[in-house]
Parts: sequence; structure tokens; C-alpha cells
Amino acid sequence: MILEKIVESCMGENTYVVGDEKTKKCIVIDPGANFVDIMSVVKKNNLNVEYVVLTHGHGDHITNVLKIKESTNAKIVAHEYEKEILLDKRKNLSASLPSNTVELDADIYVKDNDTLKVGDMKLKFIHTPGHTAGSTSLYCEKEKCLFSGDTIFCGTWGRTDLPTSSREDIMNSITKKILILPDDTLIYPGHGKATMLKDEKPI
Repeated sequence: MILEKIVESCMGENTYVVGDEKTKKCIVIDPGANFVDIMSVVKKNNLNVEYVVLTHGHGDHITNVLKIKESTNAKIVAHEYEKEILLDKRKNLSASLPSNTVELDADIYVKDNDTLKVGDMKLKFIHTPGHTAGSTSLYCEKEKCLFSGDTIFCGTWGRTDLPTSSREDIMNSITKKILILPDDTLIYPGHGKATMLKDEKPI
């Protein structure tokens, strides 16, 4: 697996470029980082972007979705419950960010336990609501890694005071869907540094 992180300078949002070494097919997860920086990583690794995958629809994670789609013809993928936020600049908070407002529709809407094949990589969508109703984490069992968006971070979890968010849901998502994964799963969050799943379990 090819994996590179690009950090957005203003809000510290993590964008991930994840590619298959054999076929050079890749996905871009949560492209809130600088478009030129993202595409430089893609070009450097000789990758072909097949999908833009959104863990959720907040403005700091979707800033450059449409630019990447236009540049690569990639398909946009999000959870079905996130459509409401993606289509509304107020609910996705892009209307209050310094970058351009964003409203968009995904090409593919997924459900819990749906999978995505990218080259030889198989990625599973785990619906992890709480930060938003359609928040989803992307799990690669073979590589033992989870892209968690803003559901869980190193030492903490995502905000639950935003449109469609729920503290009860995020706690259930973390305890019943994320912490049951293997202890050696590496978590790549939407902000901050990566963490090992075993280190996020209560003592």
C-alpha cells in the first residue's frame, strides 16, 4: 500500500492518498488539503485517482473534492446519510470557512459494511455516526489500518455539537464498531497524528 498524508495549513485537516502499489490505482480520502499538494503526491507516485472517499461532509474535508473530480474524473463516494450535509453549505459548515463554499452530490452512496475495490486493495465502510449522521470509517483489514475521519482521534473523539451530530451515537460508534477491531489496527484520523487502536482503549 502507498499511503501519504497531506495536512491542510489552516485547520490541520488530514487528506490521505492511498494507492495500490501493483496497479497504481488510488483513492483520495477527505481532500481538504491544498489541491496542488494533493496532485503532486499523486503524480510523484504515478497514481491514477479512481475515487474520492469522504469520511463525512464537513467543509474542511471537502474543499477540493470537485477540483479533483474535474481533474481526474474520479467518482465521489460518501455514506448515504451524509447527502443532506453535502448538499447544504450551512450544514456542512463551508459557508463559515475562509475557503470557498462547497455543495456537492456524491456519485456513489454507500451503506454500512459495503466494500470498495481499488486495484488489489479491498476497503470496507464502517458506518460510525456521531460527529455527523453519515460519518463513516474506512477499514483495510489486510493492511490493518482504519481511516476514522473525525470520529476518533489520538486521545479523544470528534465534536458532537454540530448539525446531525450526537454524543450518544459517537460513543456507540467508538465502543461498538471501532474498539472491537484488532488491537494492532493503526488509526489514521481526520486531524492530528496516527494512533494505535490498543492505545485508545480505556484502562
